[in-house]
Amino acid sequence: MPTPAYPPKPRSGDRIAVVSPSSGLPELLPLPYELGLRRLEREFGVVPVEYPSTRRMHSTPRQRADDIHAAFSDPTVTAVMATIGGDDQLTVLPLLDRELIRANPKPFFGYSDNTNLLMFLWNEGIVGYHGASVMTELGRPGAIHPLTADSLRAALFRSGRYDLSPVYRYGNGSGDWADPATFDSEPRMEQCDGWLWHGPARVVEGISWGGNLEILSWLLMANREIQPDESAYEGCVLFLETSEEMPSPGEVFRILRNMGERGLLRRFPALLMGRAKTAGFDRPKEPEEKARYAREQREAVLRALEAYAPETMVVFDVDLGHTDPQQVIPYGGTIRVDGPARRITVTY
Repeated sequence: MPTPAYPPKPRSGDRIAVVSPSSGLPELLPLPYELGLRRLEREFGVVPVEYPSTRRMHSTPRQRADDIHAAFSDPTVTAVMATIGGDDQLTVLPLLDRELIRANPKPFFGYSDNTNLLMFLWNEGIVGYHGASVMTELGRPGAIHPLTADSLRAALFRSGRYDLSPVYRYGNGSGDWADPATFDSEPRMEQCDGWLWHGPARVVEGISWGGNLEILSWLLMANREIQPDESAYEGCVLFLETSEEMPSPGEVFRILRNMGERGLLRRFPALLMGRAKTAGFDRPKEPEEKARYAREQREAVLRALEAYAPETMVVFDVDLGHTDPQQVIPYGGTIRVDGPARRITVTY
């Protein structure tokens, strides 16, 4: 596989496509969505451009594919950003015009179910960006978290190396998006540890691949966008995270075990495991429950690696994916994991 290339970056004042390749939740929950749009304009200085299915629930896969094509082919649009994730972007993939998108590379931002499109772009030789959806990160109550804003601004506008930062306070959710009172104050933050390192302390630098673990498992089951020759991932840095559905530690282990049986896990000399989401406003948990879930998920990951990739260096609780604050991870870009220095550097 050729190394994915970084598409040109937008500049202040540019038009940015806002699409819903998965769920059209802006129709049902306009408050965080419209807040995110305002912040794109006021705080990032870009002009959001919407499409027919951006605010429409139950759009067909063809309608969503058409919006993606329109966003990538429009020469006046310089980047593409997802509103939110969902659960059926898998059905959009077969409808995408690979030649059109390959001929019009642009930075794409999204995560969760957008792992589908990020992996599609990886296979077409285009670096994408895992993170920063309009409704979640940009529509965060109170304010965008400063660390999230700094990471997004660097990924969106700049090129070059960027050091990720461990955090010691994090949030699990932002309340009821249908309630205007939710947006009057910032989400409650909790104490947490920084990164947790495991395995051989060495320096690994490679092209990134991975995303949301549940979506990755669906792609494996459907045999979509996964290279038939696992050596295509040799030396890559794997990054994974789990969603607000909070899969059981047993399910996390089984997914990784299946990747191991396929011969995938041993290809990655380093793994960045995102901080697990352990609760939500509609699924409250006591602190002990949240700590136990996170610990058992880490144990499940280590159990799979011990069986299939014992030499892989792992960093747990990296602030990527379904967590707050969130740092953007280049998908197909370069990541350097420096074990001795306890440092993670991405290239935007």
